[in-house]
Amino acid sequence: MAARSAKKPALPKFTVPSMSKEDGAEVAAALQQRLNALNDLALTLKHIHWNVVGPHFISVHEMIDPQVDAVRLMVDAIAERIATLGTAPVGTPGALVAARTWEDYSLGRDNAIAHLGALDLVYQGVISDHRKAADDVEDADPVTNDLLIGHLHELEQFHWFVRAHLETTTGGLTTTGADSETGAAEAAEAHAGPSGNT
Repeated sequence: MAARSAKKPALPKFTVPSMSKEDGAEVAAALQQRLNALNDLALTLKHIHWNVVGPHFISVHEMIDPQVDAVRLMVDAIAERIATLGTAPVGTPGALVAARTWEDYSLGRDNAIAHLGALDLVYQGVISDHRKAADDVEDADPVTNDLLIGHLHELEQFHWFVRAHLETTTGGLTTTGADSETGAAEAAEAHAGPSGNT
């Protein structure tokens, strides 16, 4: 593994053949963070699905549900990989909230462009952390690396779907430079015309 955390995770009683228990524990710990992030993403996407309004309601409402379903499948695959490595996956809401390093999603009922602006930042964070995790486990566990890379293919495609709504006719993004979900939502709305188009 590229780097070990300061506090080493508890060693499993077993892990996959040809992998040390130490590496199995480290990979499982990295996967637990991805499990938390993807569980949070699935809930956030569903929240957006329920709370989006405005002229683009139906297109965004219907775009989000397949993303929720795909992310839930990713969650299941990660949890099963953690178990395969000899560690118990933790999927309880309290554990997720206690372990997360990010704030809760900040928009409630709002128009589609605002939600997509905020979701752009959500996907940036999830994808960046997923890429780092894939890099971190590459040497210790190519199977987990492959799993995460497969997820990245879908996550990056979903991000493209979101960004297609935020792209200007000159090829820029209306959310460029935004450093908060609220800021990204406001920037996206500011660039939208009367019909909600960028």
